[in-house]
Amino acid sequence: MEINQSKITFNSGREVTVYQLINNVGMQVEILSLGGILTKIVVPDKDGCFESIILNWDDMAYYEENLPYFNALIGRVAGRIHDAKVTLNDKVYTFAKNNNGNSLHGGSKGFDKKIWTAAQEVAEKEVVLQLTYLSKDGEEGFPGNLEVTVVYRLTNENELKIEYKAQTDEDTIVNLTNHAYFNLSGNAKRSVLDQEVFINADKICKLDEELIPDGELLSVEEHPAFNFKERKAIGRDIHQDDLQLKYGNGYDHPWVLNDGTKAVEFYDPISKRCMEIATTEPGVVMYTMNYADDPIKLSNGEIQKPHYGVCFETQKLPIGYNEVFKEGVLLKKGDTYTSTTTFKFSIK
Repeated sequence: MEINQSKITFNSGREVTVYQLINNVGMQVEILSLGGILTKIVVPDKDGCFESIILNWDDMAYYEENLPYFNALIGRVAGRIHDAKVTLNDKVYTFAKNNNGNSLHGGSKGFDKKIWTAAQEVAEKEVVLQLTYLSKDGEEGFPGNLEVTVVYRLTNENELKIEYKAQTDEDTIVNLTNHAYFNLSGNAKRSVLDQEVFINADKICKLDEELIPDGELLSVEEHPAFNFKERKAIGRDIHQDDLQLKYGNGYDHPWVLNDGTKAVEFYDPISKRCMEIATTEPGVVMYTMNYADDPIKLSNGEIQKPHYGVCFETQKLPIGYNEVFKEGVLLKKGDTYTSTTTFKFSIK
């Protein structure tokens, strides 16, 4: 087990540390102190070929703006907040309207844009990177000084665990996740449309054309394009005539998870790589990279394209019309927010 580190300097002059976590069986995870951004997760395929299974920019400078939130920590609040406002203790708080009049992924400069303080530990069975950040009262409009800790643990069982913890000195809202773009082909050789997904969920949130929930939950039995209770290719039903798919231009929806040890399974039948996700969170947003408009080059030398990555954002449900689902993201003064998501990699 080991951690290596190096420095990169962006054009703005900001210096960022790159941390490389390596376990005893060759798996590697690379993380930036900027936004806790994952730049590599390297695991073997069926032939023992080690490749990265997340997308990565060719030019690291793109991570300073990183408008698609590539592989970054998201906060204070992941997902959308309808009309970019919320009421707490009879006071209305307003946020940046950075997505069709709504707030998205923490506002204009969320946690993905912040430099985090890092501490590292190498143990016998795991290597640990701990990131901390103090989000001050009023940052991006959110109330309360929020102390946030995010821990990345890489084990010898090829598990990457992400643990979140937050405490506030004033009632606030918190919903943290990671926005990694996965592609199990390795170095993004193929789109994810033929890669297969299982999601342990009977229902999804009904969304409108701005991807805002109204509080209604839809059965995946009645919307079979969203039924992943048996593993199927992402692309099998993505073009079905379903209004929800049209609104998202593909999948960009919260699934309401059932109880169980496995929330998601992601599998590539060609490389035989498998990723299993377990989480303490009640939901997961699967986003199938439906938009990739800017001609930006990936680390494999190719220009980014739609459906070359898929995100599994484990989180609480987003705040919709009439502040529906707000209660789930409330963090009271004196309470502690905790969340854990584990990504386990194997060959099947």
